[in-house]
Amino acid sequence: MSANHHHPALLATDPELASFIAAEESLQAQTLRLIPSENYVSAAVLEASGTVLQNKYSEGYPGRRYYEGQQNIDRVEALAVERAKGLFGVDHANVQPYSGSPANLAVYLAFAKPGDTVMGMALPMGGHLTHGWGVSATGSWFRGVQYGVRADTGLIDYDAVRDLALAERPKIMFCGGTALPRTIDFAAFASIAREAGSVLVADVAHIAGLIAGGAHPSPVDHVDVVSTTTHKTLRGPRGAMLMCREEHAKAIDKAVFPGLQGGPHNQTTAGIAVALHEAAQPAFTTYAHAVVANAKALAEALLSRGFDLVSGGTDNHLILMDLTSRGVAGKVAAKALDRAGIVVNYNTVPFDPRKPFDPSGIRIGTPSLTSRGLAPEHMPVVAEWISRAVDAAAKGDEPALAVVRAEVADLMAAHPAPGLPLA
Repeated sequence: MSANHHHPALLATDPELASFIAAEESLQAQTLRLIPSENYVSAAVLEASGTVLQNKYSEGYPGRRYYEGQQNIDRVEALAVERAKGLFGVDHANVQPYSGSPANLAVYLAFAKPGDTVMGMALPMGGHLTHGWGVSATGSWFRGVQYGVRADTGLIDYDAVRDLALAERPKIMFCGGTALPRTIDFAAFASIAREAGSVLVADVAHIAGLIAGGAHPSPVDHVDVVSTTTHKTLRGPRGAMLMCREEHAKAIDKAVFPGLQGGPHNQTTAGIAVALHEAAQPAFTTYAHAVVANAKALAEALLSRGFDLVSGGTDNHLILMDLTSRGVAGKVAAKALDRAGIVVNYNTVPFDPRKPFDPSGIRIGTPSLTSRGLAPEHMPVVAEWISRAVDAAAKGDEPALAVVRAEVADLMAAHPAPGLPLA
């Protein structure tokens, strides 16, 4: 665990915890991480996130704080806000939400009352818990109605979305999700929301980095509010932002603070500022387009090996695989892939006959491997590893998984990850 010397104070104070972190550094270095919501932040983002900004309380907003001693904190937050506005071309940005789910809760607080009807994509179809799904607070405090995808295409049926919206007249409508492999038609959603009298929110947590890098259309001209995490494809720390038109700025800010939160996490705000600065560089545009190129190449390679992909492929960073035809359950495959050094998550597929905790699919994506410098020419070997591991899972062939793991480690060693200490 040679990574320990990178955290000398931690190692001296708490060697047990230091050993866990060192083990995680090694694991991230040696494995092929295909979870589409994961990535590697830069060393600069890591450093900004671990600073003495931890020590400050900053309730309020820049220039309007409830505590003194904010001279430097105000500059940090104002910098993050200006960079968000510039990168995404928005009137207003709030960088204080603690994470994606609390950011979405703030949207509800700003625009709806408990019991109001809200509309989002059904969780089993690729939506998010916070879009009004029953087990979430958003589904118990509000009346959630859901749209989905067509069984024949795996794509959103915009006629069905319109019919539902006009029948239910939701106060808030969400577009975006967590397992959507295709481009979202924000203009179509905007037209429907206008007709239904709904506040339209684009949850772009998964694709924010692709939008920032010009590899996915932006919702900014079409929607009332944009909600996003700052990690995932955007390669920032674990946090969130809400962006909106000037007319909604006051409602959004009041909902975040004092509506839902106290003091912002200033060390995270600093990390967000760094990530937004990085995302404004030409290299980030190259990365964002490479994420999509890799996903398309990986999808093609998987299709050629007989895998079934929901919607038949991908337009973005994400691929949803239905393993029914391979005779392996999603969880069994995901655990076997993990033992083979390939990290994925098991996932429901649309119209899944299996239960959510034991579904038919796995969800994979290309942000992390792209950040390591893997390119489309590497995707056939990645698909081959997945195929071998899934077949090994079906047969219970552990030695085959070990062979794949060694091959994965070799390729990872040749493509070190940003932000990771050299082991």
